[in-house]
Amino acid sequence: MIHPIVRQDIRSIAKNIKKEAKALEGKTLLISGGAGFLGRYIVGTIHHLNKEYFKKPCTILVVDNFITGIKNRLYVDGNAQDIKVIEQNVIKPFTVEGPIDYIIHAAGLASPVYYQKYPIETIESAIFGAKNLLELARAKKVKSFLFFSSSEIYGDPDPNFIPTPETYHGNVSCIGSRACYDESKRLGETLTMTYHDVYGIPVKIVRPFNIFGPGMRQDDFRVVPTFIGNALRGKMLPVHDEGNQTRTFCYISDATVAFLKVLLSSKKAEVYNVGNDENEINMMSLAQIVAELFDNKIEINKIEYPASYPKDEPRRRSPDLTKIRTQLHYRPEVDLRQGLKRTIDWFRAETGKSQEKRR
Repeated sequence: MIHPIVRQDIRSIAKNIKKEAKALEGKTLLISGGAGFLGRYIVGTIHHLNKEYFKKPCTILVVDNFITGIKNRLYVDGNAQDIKVIEQNVIKPFTVEGPIDYIIHAAGLASPVYYQKYPIETIESAIFGAKNLLELARAKKVKSFLFFSSSEIYGDPDPNFIPTPETYHGNVSCIGSRACYDESKRLGETLTMTYHDVYGIPVKIVRPFNIFGPGMRQDDFRVVPTFIGNALRGKMLPVHDEGNQTRTFCYISDATVAFLKVLLSSKKAEVYNVGNDENEINMMSLAQIVAELFDNKIEINKIEYPASYPKDEPRRRSPDLTKIRTQLHYRPEVDLRQGLKRTIDWFRAETGKSQEKRR
């Protein structure tokens, strides 16, 4: 059963992408990591387009090894005939029968706690996964290949490059505690662009900035699900250090619109920041907003960074969205407080389901 908030989000995405999405009608799209937080929204949106807009459905091939993705939790109604789930680790070569028109490589471990726990798998997914899917794209002569990179490829940006444009080359340690994620995404970008240069694959790259919303795991360990999950259990909100680190946060429906706009654009070999460029906020202020949404009944405590969290956290993270705004007419619509309210309502419903199951 799809939660009403997720259903509303998907309808909003479909409405905002309807014109570009016409290109998917009757085609086949393969998405790695399709059972993950970002992937489920993409799959759910295309499934909705199939039901409400397309005369001939887009076949969706969901590829996932479920290391962090959740089985049987796609945002679809009933036994969806337009979706085929392939349990496969993309670091190993594989083949798919029939045509493939679009490929999205969204598989990966974006949570710092998880990529610390699975550093080799993180590297392999970004690099070997990209290689295998690029080879598949080459064999199938796809119309578009989208590689999911990350804002983490910028490292800890020089203050002169905040907001950070796509042209900034980054300030990243290749041997630091975050390198398994940051550097593998950087090399994944290089590999993706090289396949365009050598084989003419129509590639695009997105660099998401702090996407949040319904569907995040409570044990994801990133800041938004951690704050909300703790608040729902009546626990304090843990703010690392002094809480002066700043971020901008982008609600999932806005981000999904951007991802699909990039995938379906006529641009080739282009890189786009995806996020929300408004309301850069520090972590203490974010905690205060979450506490306010729980009627200020939740305490906020400053804590030291846990041992499981990688060092060298970037001090600021804010995207320059000039390129995607001007070239693809992307406009984020959901502000931080509204997105947090929607996410809290979803988490509250999921927590209620878990409690019912335990009774």
